[in-house]
Amino acid sequence: MRIFVSLLCGTIFGAGLYISGMIDPQKVLGFLDIWAIADGGWDPSLALVMGGGLLVAMPIIQFAKNRSEPVCGGDMALPANRKITRKLVIGGLLFGTGWGLVGYCPGPAISALAFGQSDTIIFVAAMLVGMMACKMSRLN
Repeated sequence: MRIFVSLLCGTIFGAGLYISGMIDPQKVLGFLDIWAIADGGWDPSLALVMGGGLLVAMPIIQFAKNRSEPVCGGDMALPANRKITRKLVIGGLLFGTGWGLVGYCPGPAISALAFGQSDTIIFVAAMLVGMMACKMSRLN
């Protein structure tokens, strides 16, 4: 049951990214280009998508916090650490820099793989290498 629910949620998430246009790096870069505000070329749609995501997620997170176990079984994995650490800041800077350079973050990039564009494939491959390198550094 858990795998089915995970697949359903991932499919809905990917469809939402596609419908909202967030798998198009140019749309994301249109939001991140704050200099375009002056000439009217700024695209605020990413902020609206993020706001919509928060409106959906907040009550679900509250529901999850009030439970002792997940609805579909398994372990509850809500973040407990609220500290702002050096690693968190560096990770956020790296993520933001990459996002600003190419217009992709992990979810939309994986959704965009369905279109088979070489830019997307290269980005996802590089992302996976970076994730593996991070995991390997934690093991040492």
